Amino acid sequence: MDSGSDGVEKVEGRVLSEKWLLLLLAAVQFTHIMDFMVMMPLGPQLQRELNVTPQQFGGFISSFAITAGVVGLLSAPFIDRFDRRKLLLFCYAGFAVGTLACGLSTTAVMLQISRAICGAFGGVSGAAIMAIVADVVPPERRARGMGIIMTAFSFAAAAGVPIGLKLAQIWRWEAPFLTVAALAVVVWICLYRVLPPVRGHLKEGQVPSGRDFLNLLADGNAWTGILLMTAMVFGHFTIIPYLSTYLVGNAGMPEESLFLVYLTGGLVTIFTGPWVGRMADIHGRFKVYCVLVAGASIVIRLLTNSGPIPMWHVLVLAAFFFTFASGRFIPGQAVISQAVPSARRGAYMSLVGCARDLASGITTSIGGMVVQKGPGLSLLHFDRLGLAAITVSILSLFVFRKLRAVA
Repeated sequence: MDSGSDGVEKVEGRVLSEKWLLLLLAAVQFTHIMDFMVMMPLGPQLQRELNVTPQQFGGFISSFAITAGVVGLLSAPFIDRFDRRKLLLFCYAGFAVGTLACGLSTTAVMLQISRAICGAFGGVSGAAIMAIVADVVPPERRARGMGIIMTAFSFAAAAGVPIGLKLAQIWRWEAPFLTVAALAVVVWICLYRVLPPVRGHLKEGQVPSGRDFLNLLADGNAWTGILLMTAMVFGHFTIIPYLSTYLVGNAGMPEESLFLVYLTGGLVTIFTGPWVGRMADIHGRFKVYCVLVAGASIVIRLLTNSGPIPMWHVLVLAAFFFTFASGRFIPGQAVISQAVPSARRGAYMSLVGCARDLASGITTSIGGMVVQKGPGLSLLHFDRLGLAAITVSILSLFVFRKLRAVA
């Protein structure tokens, strides 16, 4: 894929602007995030209807993440051997099938297996998206491009999750997954029709060898980027899988009002996400990351030690949490994408995705061992998870500082 100075991609007679390419990939990412996020606010309903414990519920989430990480690791040596378009289409189709299986599940075991299928395909397709963005968007605009992709998180939170929750409340918990599966089919058709081949990493038709992957594994800077992703995930997923249950059981928020948390946070970050990307490109990614970590640490401390509070207080904290805690991934992803040359980027982003998914799965499992079920839906020891998230977030500053941009 050749890139002109005007940001237009020209491939085999087709023209697709950088902006529309990013929006299309953001639509794919929207369904990924929607599928993953909608499970978390369904916690109270699943615990009630399927009679599962917080630890079992954590297993639903971690099965997606851990499977994505394992498959990402196994596929990493081969991912740069393919046209990224074909790879994305194949994996995204598998993801859609897995999401459909979630909606058709009738037991907890079937649901957990279906979540694993979603993770197996969703993790690789997510890595393909980040590789395409890094291949197409020049370094000087890359944080901005990552901001557009991350806006998918905002739309999923502002529109997708609230709608999914309402569907689950009107019908059953399966409804959100069936809706996401139908939407994924539509997006897949759009990808097939308009996404051009992405083969710029295949120089002169050469296929990356196993030695290239071994060289990647020996790259210390690449491992620093992986460590940064792991730290960012730990600082986020230590608390977020259990946040909905905590807000209902401890903060006193009505279960039917949970969608307001995601609606508020999502609407705010629709605007703050791209803005964070622009600020990172202008003022430097490390400076912006420091500000975001500081803000996230304050909000996490307040949120995990709240006790019963008014709803407006919860919504204000949610807006700041989504802005700071989620926003730090924008400068982080941008600098991580520059840690290796383009020829190794697909394999590297797959490894980064593997680290992200494994870290989120392991962190969720650790969180499930720390928190305990109290009276009703309340959780005990949630404040300990907040302290752990803050500590790792601060340590990630030192990792970020050591990471070098080479491409």
